[in-house]
Amino acid sequence: MIKNRYIRFDWAAKYMLRNKADFAIFEGLISVLVKEKVTIVELLDTESNKERHDDKYNRVDIKAKNSKGEIILVEIQQTREYDYLQRMIYGVAKAITEHMNSGDAYRNVKKVFSINIIYFNMGEGEDYLYHGQATLKGVHTNDSLKLTDYERDDLHVLSPEQVFPEYFVIRVNVFDKPTVNGWLEEWMDYLKNERINPDTTAPGLQEARKRLDLLRMTDAERRRYEHDIDTLVRDTDVMRTQLLEAEIKGRKKGLAEGREKGLAEGREKGLAEGRAEGRAEGAGEAKRENARRMKADGMPAELIAKYTGLDVNEIESL
Repeated sequence: MIKNRYIRFDWAAKYMLRNKADFAIFEGLISVLVKEKVTIVELLDTESNKERHDDKYNRVDIKAKNSKGEIILVEIQQTREYDYLQRMIYGVAKAITEHMNSGDAYRNVKKVFSINIIYFNMGEGEDYLYHGQATLKGVHTNDSLKLTDYERDDLHVLSPEQVFPEYFVIRVNVFDKPTVNGWLEEWMDYLKNERINPDTTAPGLQEARKRLDLLRMTDAERRRYEHDIDTLVRDTDVMRTQLLEAEIKGRKKGLAEGREKGLAEGREKGLAEGRAEGRAEGAGEAKRENARRMKADGMPAELIAKYTGLDVNEIESL
């Protein structure tokens, strides 16, 4: 049963929010993240421009272009993928090359925002939102590389940061705040709990309240929605179970290999110690045999001890 009033954002993004009237919802989330007003001029169809059937790029859920011509990728991922960081880089690189015509000057390369909304644990850290961008720092001086006046005029950018991609990773499951304050936290509360404050002023959320109200769904739409969410939950549980089983299997295999390696190392150590002990016993017996011969020839015990290293009392007992 659905207990929340509003449709989940990931489902809505895939099946509902594709019309220009819905752009305000995406614009609101993106504007809150990049901290400036963003206007989306179009949603780009990722299915029509994929190169082959198994092209991983078709897994990008939302691909948009803002009023500056910059590309915005919004990826919503429910299940764990260990190579997710590589996927982020791949998506950015593909977006750049797809929107460059053959023979275009490099000055036409557009900046890309990669926004990744993930519902699985990735990496270690206490925050639910991580943001990063390549910066060029002096190795010896630690200063930032800046553009000359000529370069700024020619390229129409003020700094390298206006060219390099920006990455946002939103770890939805990590968000856990009983009191929601601020636009970002209001968006996080919706992404995780499907809750929207009726009095919200957060960009995009009032539009989401109107568009994504469950009560506006027809019975057929709601049945499909419930089925899809139930399937998603079941598939996620299966994936988690498989990961847990693989982890347990890996630990058992590691323990078995560790025991076998320990036994092998123990056997090798025992052989080495045995050889060393045998050599020591052989050397001691040789010393005692020499001492017997010296003693039989009438050599004093003190002199025999000097040459053999044996104790005088041991020599006298031979």
